[in-house]
Amino acid sequence: MSALSEWDSFYVIVGSAAGALIGLQFVVMTLMAERPTPGTAEAGRAFATPTVVHFSASLLVAALVRVPWPQPVSAIWAAGAVGLCGLVYMALPVQRMRRQRAYQMDWEDRTFHVLLPFLAYILLLGSGLLSFTHPDVSLFGVGAAALLLLFIGIHNSWDAVAYQVYVLRNKPPRES
Repeated sequence: MSALSEWDSFYVIVGSAAGALIGLQFVVMTLMAERPTPGTAEAGRAFATPTVVHFSASLLVAALVRVPWPQPVSAIWAAGAVGLCGLVYMALPVQRMRRQRAYQMDWEDRTFHVLLPFLAYILLLGSGLLSFTHPDVSLFGVGAAALLLLFIGIHNSWDAVAYQVYVLRNKPPRES
């Protein structure tokens, strides 16, 4: 029996949740697009797009772990490759977050939009590297990273909706 078979239920839950939440994120973005505010597109590229990427990375890791690999360590290496790609990708939204002027980031934003995604992708990459010596332990790193990416996405989606509803929609309209 493969070491991955014990992770079946975990990745079914994580993958299903990530897939459903990607769809929900698109619904939220469509609703927000009905009442655009200045800088919305710039802020969307900086904050909303990475949220979809994190959900997608979680879904991808869940799918890769369920592939019938000849050796379980291959799944961990594939997840490590996702981590490497995620680290490279994160350079782009961080630049966009710095350049955009529609929203001023606070400590919570820096934690959930920058620090935790970097941590999750480092954990994926590190798990791939750890698999050379401790493959069973590295499976926990992959699982933790997939779950962390899912929770980051949930937080960031909720944060975007709350900001739109409680801050932007309550501002009086600007006079031309």
